[in-house]
Amino acid sequence: MIDILVYLFANYHDFSARPKTRTLRRRLSAVGFNDEAIGVALRWLDGLKGAPLLDWPDGHRAMRIYVPEEQRKLGADCLGFIAFLEASGLLSPGMRELVVERAMMLDDDPVPIGKFKIIVLMVLWSREQDLEPLIVEELLDAGDAHPLH
Repeated sequence: MIDILVYLFANYHDFSARPKTRTLRRRLSAVGFNDEAIGVALRWLDGLKGAPLLDWPDGHRAMRIYVPEEQRKLGADCLGFIAFLEASGLLSPGMRELVVERAMMLDDDPVPIGKFKIIVLMVLWSREQDLEPLIVEELLDAGDAHPLH
């Protein structure tokens, strides 16, 4: 699924410009992705597109307490990365919640930081955030030898 998400980001820089599901499914199949992985990725994206974004008043900093399941699954690396992104102003509390919710859907336990960064990128991309090239480079940097496998 992660490989498909990266492919979509690389080929459709504007989230809303990507083709309809049927066309996208054909294109992904044509470049070699298997049908099961395509289905999982497209369902994940549809869920992301339809997910509500919780809204906090401007300047409000919400303290987030992670439940034990989130702490275990996300681990210190992902939770530290969330804190870094929030402190940098790149991730609002509402976006943070969307990132956590989407990352918790992965089968990985714990979630590798490389995959987690892709989740962050997909959330920001889906909300059509302006991303500086250095931020995109950091989010695409897996941080380990085989992040996508």
